[in-house]
Amino acid sequence: MKQKISKTASKKPRVLISDKIDERGIDELRETCEVVVKTGLGESDLVKIIGGFDAQIVRAATRVTEKVIKAGKNLKIVGRAGVGVDNIDVAAATEAGILVVNSPEGNILSAAEHTIAMMMSLARCVPQANRSMHDGKWEKSKFMGCQVGEKTLGVVGYGKIGKLVAERAVGLGMKVLVADPYTNEQAVTRIGGKLVDKKELFKDSDFITFHVPKSSETFHMIGKDEFKKMKDGVRIVNCSRGGVIQEDALIEAVKNGKVAGAALDVFEKEPLEDSELRNLPNVILTPHLGASTIEAQVNVAVDVARQIRDFFQGKPVTGAVNLPPLKPEILKLHQPYFEMAEKLGRLHESLRDSSVSSIELTFEGDPAEMQTKLITNYFLLGMMKPRFSDAVNIVNVELMFSHRNVAVSVNKKNYGAPSGNIITAVVKTPKSSHTASAALIGGGEMRIVSIDGLKMNLVPEGKMLLISHLDKPGMIGKVGTVLGINNINIAGMVVGREKVRGKAIMALGIDDEASAEVIKQIRAIHGMKSVRMVSF
Repeated sequence: MKQKISKTASKKPRVLISDKIDERGIDELRETCEVVVKTGLGESDLVKIIGGFDAQIVRAATRVTEKVIKAGKNLKIVGRAGVGVDNIDVAAATEAGILVVNSPEGNILSAAEHTIAMMMSLARCVPQANRSMHDGKWEKSKFMGCQVGEKTLGVVGYGKIGKLVAERAVGLGMKVLVADPYTNEQAVTRIGGKLVDKKELFKDSDFITFHVPKSSETFHMIGKDEFKKMKDGVRIVNCSRGGVIQEDALIEAVKNGKVAGAALDVFEKEPLEDSELRNLPNVILTPHLGASTIEAQVNVAVDVARQIRDFFQGKPVTGAVNLPPLKPEILKLHQPYFEMAEKLGRLHESLRDSSVSSIELTFEGDPAEMQTKLITNYFLLGMMKPRFSDAVNIVNVELMFSHRNVAVSVNKKNYGAPSGNIITAVVKTPKSSHTASAALIGGGEMRIVSIDGLKMNLVPEGKMLLISHLDKPGMIGKVGTVLGINNINIAGMVVGREKVRGKAIMALGIDDEASAEVIKQIRAIHGMKSVRMVSF
């Protein structure tokens, strides 16, 4: 039985905060949103109440499962006050058109510093010595450590945190090797490191630290075979994601001495339950403390709260997980092309005569150098929005087309092409193929510049009738007569034609929607090919 959702009395968006976040984050939302703080909720508890909320903020404890998302009939955005989104079913959120955002930079410094602290503690046996002292002992000779200076640190994963760790290790006098298939040599050499493959990194590193996201590619990426390739007496640090290292393989490698010690902040299952890791004296364990600093918790809480506030105010967000993230200054450059692509999609939706089989977009000039995938999604949104209304949005539109087996392809023409900044779309159905182009002209004004090979100079605004016809005298007058009889005012007109007495198209801006009966009357005029209504 579907949950019955009652309408909320407040016009403000309702935000559920289901994990403890810093009060300064909550303060960011109070003026524009109705904030409800309820922590310690399980899945069944959330399912009962989530339908009454427009947004949810979590940290690591609350699990936003598929069931929760399906129950969140009004849910539009989920914010993670932190980096990892392992506790959010992002695929289900995308399917439901729910935006997922995180705070990718709020705690990176804290995570990097914790990594260095774990490495230093591992090198100098700090936790073990501390415990011994608290037990009333003085075991100076027992805790012989090693220097990190002049040692080699292998950094697997050179994202924001990995880079900060590498920089600090260089500052400690360490030689740094980096393995990351998505970075380039210049980025690593700039900080004094060396880019290598994993095989060389494993062979030559005295310490190895991991800074990779949790994915199918990184899950259990370190097991028995990888440990065999490492230097004898290597020390392992993992403050990234649990599951990157096979814990049983690590335990075996520590026991047989291949690994001299390990420092772990993350685990495959959290909280860590009964595990032999707890019984190994040369393994340092912390309960996922990478982001546990006062500064980091303020940063992530404020950042994710501002994103949710901005989202409901129609402003761009910077930490989208299921959309390509764009910095505000870059997003500003993209915005006109988002709008242009969506309007071009609306035009094509009016032109199609049956289900779409394929879509091909060509980008020329500036848009060819931009995030074409995201611009393409706005085109797809323009096509689907008239039919699916609020059921489709920029988050789930690509998935919806994928489910319908529509082939979508993208071409790019050379940057600075003399033809201008143009997006051309070819949409094919089993019955027909239509081509239309839109451009930004001087001053950033938007125009539809061609439809099916006929040149136009059409401003895509308001309601329009697109009428394909034979170019012959009296056609415009006859259409005007039908509209006049039906009390529909013409606001403007643009005409494109192939040649005199050839194919032609008229685009009539009208003040009122043309009914099916009005369209039928226009089609009945001799020489009419097609009549379509489009709302931009």
